[in-house]
Amino acid sequence: MYLAKIYVIPKPAVNDPQGLTVKGGLLSLGFTAVRDVRMGKYIEVRLEAGDAALARAQVEEMSRRLLTNPIIEDFRFDLVEE
Repeated sequence: MYLAKIYVIPKPAVNDPQGLTVKGGLLSLGFTAVRDVRMGKYIEVRLEAGDAALARAQVEEMSRRLLTNPIIEDFRFDLVEE
């Protein structure tokens, strides 16, 4: 059994209105060191696979085919054997 921790974030060239809103809120609360905020998604998927390489391949494919929009989002993931 494996646990995939998938992190999805807008690509750098994509406008991120939610991130801009959060940045403005943080600045208004006095967090003046904040320079940029990008808002994304965090997804956990537990899956059974014969080995880590197969699990990685499956997570890569599911991320590309369903969990992200590859035109506007990037993703990365960590895989942990449970």
